[in-house]
Amino acid sequence: LGARVSLLAAALSSFAEARRVLWEEGVELNVKTVRAIAYAFAQRARAIELGAGHVELGDVAGRHVVISCDGGRLRIRTKKRGPRTKKGRCRYHAVWCEPKLFVISVVGPDGRQEQRFTPLIDATLAGPDALFEMLESALKRIHIEAAQRVLFVADGARWIWTRVKRLCQRLGLAGKLLELLDFYHVVEHLGAVAELKKSWSAAQRRRWIKQQRKRLRHGYAHAVVQGVDQLCRGRLSKAVRTQRDYFARNLNRLDYVAVKAAGLPLGSGAVESAVRRVINLRLKGASIYWLKPSAEAMLMLRAYFKAGRWNLLKTMANASFIPAS
Repeated sequence: LGARVSLLAAALSSFAEARRVLWEEGVELNVKTVRAIAYAFAQRARAIELGAGHVELGDVAGRHVVISCDGGRLRIRTKKRGPRTKKGRCRYHAVWCEPKLFVISVVGPDGRQEQRFTPLIDATLAGPDALFEMLESALKRIHIEAAQRVLFVADGARWIWTRVKRLCQRLGLAGKLLELLDFYHVVEHLGAVAELKKSWSAAQRRRWIKQQRKRLRHGYAHAVVQGVDQLCRGRLSKAVRTQRDYFARNLNRLDYVAVKAAGLPLGSGAVESAVRRVINLRLKGASIYWLKPSAEAMLMLRAYFKAGRWNLLKTMANASFIPAS
């Protein structure tokens, strides 16, 4: 029953909808009880997961593994000092926070996800260090060291790339790991550079962006940096220089020729989709505010449900009821 209640709470758009479906199935619970069951279910599963390094998550030996990280947005509710409202309710702040999420998948020779390996998705509000600890644990449990090639693809967020090198060293991935900036995020930055050139016509901007895209596709990332550097003149030079620094800082992550030759994807569409499905469609919206522990629990429920690993989550949650031998 706990698993069924939690599944509906994660799959549907609200606890009220989950309560209605349960009522139609002959289970009469109020919204408060549905919420409490779902949160407790997630908390039990997380407690077991943290101490379950022996749990196997799949086999990636000799295969190509793609890892991506990104952040989303949701609002956390915190109590506000001062008197209560006329109805006796606590006043509160609704602060925007960034839950961070990772996706691990296996791709075939055509660069598409293999159906034989169910992707791994997880998320947390505890910050980047906590996320990378969860990521490292998951990678150990799939024996990432046995993979043929590992691609880490993401946008240019510094909180990601400052931790990837240490992760690579701890997991022994030297020589196997490719780092890549999502191609479409890079093109957005090229567009931002072109927009800064107010003297250009729309046709000139399109032509310049097309030229830089072509250079990236053919392995001339240095020429792109030089092309942006040449525009660092005049009144907007500081803004252009900021974009130039972005490309220069990530120069070793712009080798799209090598990644394409290896049959790996050039973009981080998997994690972008995961952020939308796990976070945006359930935890983010008008007048939706969460307590931090509640949001943490729902992130786990949604991540496992959307990844297609609900049975694993159910096994972990129910394992806390099995007496120790």
